[in-house]
Amino acid sequence: MSELHELTALALHQALQRGEVSPVEAARHYLDRIEAGGARVGAFATVTPELALERAAFVEREVPRARPLWGMPLADKDLEQRAGVPTAFGSRAFAGYVPETSDDLVVDLDRAGAVSLGKSAAPEFGMPAYTETLVGPPARNPWDLALGAGGSSGGAAAAVAAGLLPFAPGSDGGGSIRIPAASCGLVGIKPSRGRVPGGSGQAGPGGLAVAGALARTVADAALLLDGMIAPVGYPAEAHWALRAAGEEGPFLGEALRGQGRFQLGVSTDSPWKSAVEIDLHPDQRRALDVAIEAFDWIGHGLEDVPDVDEPDYPAMFSRVWQGTASAIPVEGDGVAALEPLTRWLLAEGRAMPARALAEALSWFAAYERRTIARFAAYDAVLTPALATLPPAVGSWSDDGPENFAQQCRFTPYTSFVNVAGLPAITVPVAETAAGLPLGVQLIGRPGGEGTLFALAAQLERSAKRTAKHPPVW
Repeated sequence: MSELHELTALALHQALQRGEVSPVEAARHYLDRIEAGGARVGAFATVTPELALERAAFVEREVPRARPLWGMPLADKDLEQRAGVPTAFGSRAFAGYVPETSDDLVVDLDRAGAVSLGKSAAPEFGMPAYTETLVGPPARNPWDLALGAGGSSGGAAAAVAAGLLPFAPGSDGGGSIRIPAASCGLVGIKPSRGRVPGGSGQAGPGGLAVAGALARTVADAALLLDGMIAPVGYPAEAHWALRAAGEEGPFLGEALRGQGRFQLGVSTDSPWKSAVEIDLHPDQRRALDVAIEAFDWIGHGLEDVPDVDEPDYPAMFSRVWQGTASAIPVEGDGVAALEPLTRWLLAEGRAMPARALAEALSWFAAYERRTIARFAAYDAVLTPALATLPPAVGSWSDDGPENFAQQCRFTPYTSFVNVAGLPAITVPVAETAAGLPLGVQLIGRPGGEGTLFALAAQLERSAKRTAKHPPVW
């Protein structure tokens, strides 16, 4: 058998099911990979080798093999609490904090049979679209270590791209799965609001954040999402029928089949256009064109989605984002320990009248209805994943408003999907002349993850992209 990290997550899962690899062997292999090269990409906030090997041995001995993520290594994002494991939320204000209880997502991943190797790095309270903190090294892009891995699930993306994990859970409140996935050449799935039980512990006002998956292939992402949704497995009859077909769950089935013809909308419009200048990089435009050509060749219907003006969107989203920051449980010296962006967001949020936040949330509800109606004619809408290439590590401003504007210019196509509660997936389809991966985003109807997985699988096959790691890894 090839090196375990060269296997797709699905192939590793099948090897575990057949008994060709044990959970302890899988955990030890990835722990060795992390020890040897993890520091180069800053992917982890905390690594817990002793706990991981104990957990792997317990899974091997006590957990039913039918659990959907049996023996699969992964890492909790540093925004999710695991009892007994340091959880800093990417912040100096919580350095040394060790929770006594675990968040729902962590509990569900354990029930699904997964083995956590530690905590993947996240920026302070998940607020930025990059993963650089004052409590640890930045999460770097394994394809070019001078560039950032994106955020806020940047540590998870760096780990998966570098072969330090087979796949990883993340959370997404404004693009925090899709941004790092697109930056690092991964598939990133943000489910519909409410799809994953328990959602994310960082949801905040507006219900923006949901839990999802980052992986090297469409099928791997589907495997992990299935495990999040049905952590104890499917009903016995359905489970064994799926197993007989070589499938483990409904989304994995859609990803493996990759079937169907659909009506697709295409858009480069963004509700941020009234606040920042959006300059779509030629390489990102080329990636979109690659996807359009592939879908046209497959036989899908394609039409442009008419642009709309939403001049209130930037102010309303900013209010809710600031309102989210205002709830960070810090006072006095804790506020002083925050990073400039977080401190600015928190100050603006705490100075905001309650009525202003309530108005923004009411506006969100109307925007959700308008967006769903706008996209109703399409089975999915294709957009760029990012407007620019991933910025260099250290290039983000210390000035709060300018930093926020930088992020909006980098990723103007993601946050509105969270406001509308829709599912979305990013898929790598091309690369720059220097070999940096380029991805696109597909936005689905409410509850339309199955269609997204089918389309993403078709696009993956058409692009002939394989589950490879950067050459240096």
